[in-house]
Parts: sequence; C-alpha cells; structure tokens
Amino acid sequence: MFQKVSELKIGLLISGDLGKKVLDFCLDFVEPEFIATDKNSNEIIDLANRKGIRTFVGNPRGGRLVEFLGGEYFDIFLSINYLFIIEKDVISRAKYPVNFHGSLLPKYRGRTPHVWAIINNENETGATAHIIEEGCDTGPILMQRRIDISKTMTGANVLDKFNLLYPKMVKQVLKDIISNNISMRNQDDSKATTFEKRTPEDGGIDWNWQWERINNWVRALARPYPGAFGFLNENKIIIDKVTFCEMGYNSKMSNGQIIGMEKGKPIVKVSNGALILESIRNSKGLIFKVNEKFDDSY
Repeated sequence: MFQKVSELKIGLLISGDLGKKVLDFCLDFVEPEFIATDKNSNEIIDLANRKGIRTFVGNPRGGRLVEFLGGEYFDIFLSINYLFIIEKDVISRAKYPVNFHGSLLPKYRGRTPHVWAIINNENETGATAHIIEEGCDTGPILMQRRIDISKTMTGANVLDKFNLLYPKMVKQVLKDIISNNISMRNQDDSKATTFEKRTPEDGGIDWNWQWERINNWVRALARPYPGAFGFLNENKIIIDKVTFCEMGYNSKMSNGQIIGMEKGKPIVKVSNGALILESIRNSKGLIFKVNEKFDDSY
C-alpha cells in the first residue's frame, strides 16, 4: 500500500504525547524529511535524534522554520497536536499541508476542543483531517471520524480514543493522497464555533452553577489536566471527580457550603442540589468541616 511513500517528501509538525504516538506509528512506513516540535516534547526530540531525523525545535513563526527548511518544497506536511499556528510561508512549502484537529469541524475550532466539548455537555466529538489555511482550523475537510462522549468520560478518556484514532486517520489520508483519491469539502463557516486557549488558572469552579455544569467542568479538566479547583480557607482544592447526592438542604444555605460528609468526603451545596467531592488533590492534611464554605471567588 505504501510503496510510494518513500518517493514522497513528508514533514511532520508534532507535539506532545499524541504527536509521539503518531510518530511511532508513522516510522514503520514513512521516512520524514524533518520534524518540527516544541522544546517540551522531549520524547519526540530524543527519538528524532536517535533516528537521525533533522529536527526544528521551538517557535516556527517569523520565518524561523522556513529558514530551517532552506529552499526545499514538500509533498505533504502532517500536523498533529502541534502547539503553534502555522503561517503562510510554511503552508506554501507543501502541496498537501494537512492538520488533524480534535473536533468535528467547523465546530470547536481552536485549542483543546475536546475539553470544551465536555464542558458544553456534548454527546459526541471526533477528529478532522483538513487542509491547513491561514485561518485557524478553517481549511477544506479531507476526513472526519466521530467519537461518542458518555456522561462519565473525562478529557483524558477522549485523549485515549484519539491515540487509537489518529494513527488510523493518518494512514488513510496518506493512502488517499498516494492513490490520488483525495476528496475535499469546504467548511460551512456559518456553523463554526471557536474556543480560546485554556490555562490552568481557568479551572476555577463557580459554586453557583448547577450541578450538571460543575460535573462537566470537573470531568473535562480531570487528570492528566491541571484540574478544576476551588478554595477553602485559602487552600486550593483540586477536584477530579464529583457525584450527585440526594442529601437535602435549605435553599437559604450558601452555594459552596459543606452540608455533610460521606465516608470522609465533603458534600457541597450548589444551586440545584448537592455534590460529593469524590476525588481530591492537594488536600493532604486538610480536615473538612460541615458549615465551612468554599470561597465565592478565585
């Protein structure tokens, strides 16, 4: 199937664990001309060095990656989990610059789309292979695959599914390009949604939310992500799992108030019910007391 791959000039723009997963897979049938990655993707950098693949590390913008590439042009760029926006000068160096994005475009353009999908209570997400344009995740779609999101799935669970799905999609896209069987369809921009980059500081819980919103927030940001959090007596509490609790309460009670304990786990009142904080990080040594209250702000 891939006898022609060796005849094609392919560059990989990859980052993180997902990028490493695809790199491991691709090396069975692809000899990359180069790899571009970020300074923190140490496993990618180490593997590239062992394999003797020339590697660009760092921010590609401002002509830095183009200078690294010299006067070369390529058949295919594969961008997987790459941390940087790819500018026009790089895009123009490949006949098929292809990005793999973790959503069903045009929905959820931007960063960490699967996290946002869980936060927003979506019941499905997926992955899209598309041609890279100057806009953010705007190019014509080559392929899409769907993933169901159950009510208990976390952001990490979706990443596990991406680890299985992305290599298969990469293989199929390469097969389609080699066989000249590429089919493209333009995105409908009128249906596009775009979400901004998240930081660890964006994980604060608003205890005035309804319990469903808090549950989605917590599971979306659970390990290996930095986690949803609140503050209790100025102590930061990172929460990886909550469950709904039938415990009664008075509507005059403050949201964020600890109204009971369940096997040493605090039960917290929110706007439409109560939640057990099932899994807590950075809480060693803390003693939770009934009638204590999580801070109103963070």
